[in-house]
Amino acid sequence: MFRSLSIFNYRVWFVGALVSNVGAWMQATAQNWVVLTQLTDNDAAAMGITMALQFAPPLLLVSVTGWVADRFDRRRLIMCTQGALLGLAVALGILLLSGAMTLPLMYGFALALGVVTAFDNPARQAFVSDLVSQENASNAVALNAASFNTARLIGPAVAGVMIVLVGTGWVFLVNAVTFLAMLGALLVIRPHELVARAKRNGPARLADGFRYVAHRPDLVVIFVMVFLLGAFGMNFPIFASTMALEFGRGADGFGLLSSFVAIGSLAGALLAARRERAQMRVVVVGTGGFAVASALSVVAPSYATYAVTLVLTGFCVVTTLTTANGYVQTTTDPALRGRVIALYMAILLGGTPVGAPVVGAVAAEFGPRTAIGLAAVVALLACGIGVTWTVASGRVHRHETKRFRLTVDETRPIRTIPPEPEDFSDEIAGTTPIPLPPSEHVPRPAHLPRHGT
Repeated sequence: MFRSLSIFNYRVWFVGALVSNVGAWMQATAQNWVVLTQLTDNDAAAMGITMALQFAPPLLLVSVTGWVADRFDRRRLIMCTQGALLGLAVALGILLLSGAMTLPLMYGFALALGVVTAFDNPARQAFVSDLVSQENASNAVALNAASFNTARLIGPAVAGVMIVLVGTGWVFLVNAVTFLAMLGALLVIRPHELVARAKRNGPARLADGFRYVAHRPDLVVIFVMVFLLGAFGMNFPIFASTMALEFGRGADGFGLLSSFVAIGSLAGALLAARRERAQMRVVVVGTGGFAVASALSVVAPSYATYAVTLVLTGFCVVTTLTTANGYVQTTTDPALRGRVIALYMAILLGGTPVGAPVVGAVAAEFGPRTAIGLAAVVALLACGIGVTWTVASGRVHRHETKRFRLTVDETRPIRTIPPEPEDFSDEIAGTTPIPLPPSEHVPRPAHLPRHGT
């Protein structure tokens, strides 16, 4: 489960990312609570707009950000993006502490955070594959998700307590300090031990990633499922904050709900780390599980029962997304990995600008339970798309010995084309003369012929 931690560079990265992710979750919790309770009067639609502005840039800039992740040194690129995020966190904290923050200003900061994150995400995701060998890539991706969700277990709860005790502004300043852990890890990493990046012949074109995915129907299906899940299902800030208010809870109750999601998320990530490789069938099953978990959340009668359903929700979401991420990274041409990962992250995060305003408006008009029910229906649709493609692609067939059992092939048999006999033969290779250029410095031995055979 933890085999990637035996590698020095990944171990340093893991620790730095864990500390930084705790701060990121603290800031996300504080930002959503500020919009919902300080800048508006419990307006879920305003929170949806904030999320849309923050997650739109990864979709709009996908071709550029992926090309940048493949073209430039990812370690230095991440240092630049992390430094920019640190500066934005400091500015947000100062504005909140001084009382100068307004809703339009928060919208502007959300857009700025989105632009920086658009360049940061594909570089960080692809950089994981630079830290470990190919056989450990899936394990490293899963442990990365475990780090992310361990931070999710800690960050929102700490943020909720800090908001109650000292206010939201200090949460942003604490997050700024945690960025130093990631920057320090990037400085400590040994560049000479990084896995050499593959390069394709010819210029690195922006459209290469799109063409590659277009010829991979399995990736197209995964991207469609992830888009639907990200657009309508992964609006936890809207769901949890509005449900916390419905149950009469404050910022600490909201933060605690995020931690319950993290319990299931961490379990899902660790189980994904145990698997030898990422399989598409797990993505399909996880999406169906999310639909069931969301349906249970809709009928939860109390705060405690709703919190319990979030454990299952977190488990299914992280199982789906970690497996999808690992599948994309381990089955993609290494020379195009940055561009394909950028497209994947754009599909995942870029769905939020589409779904978050809709979900926020539904929650404001009809209540949070209706919004969660909408997410359950969309997740069921995504699962149906995955099941339909799996059956249509010829992967499902009867078991060889058991009548009522089905088996699913991970990949379809590939028809190979045998070489033409005239393309190569021992006779042609043995009789075709190959001219050798004369050397000015080394005399030709007398016993060698003038042409090689």
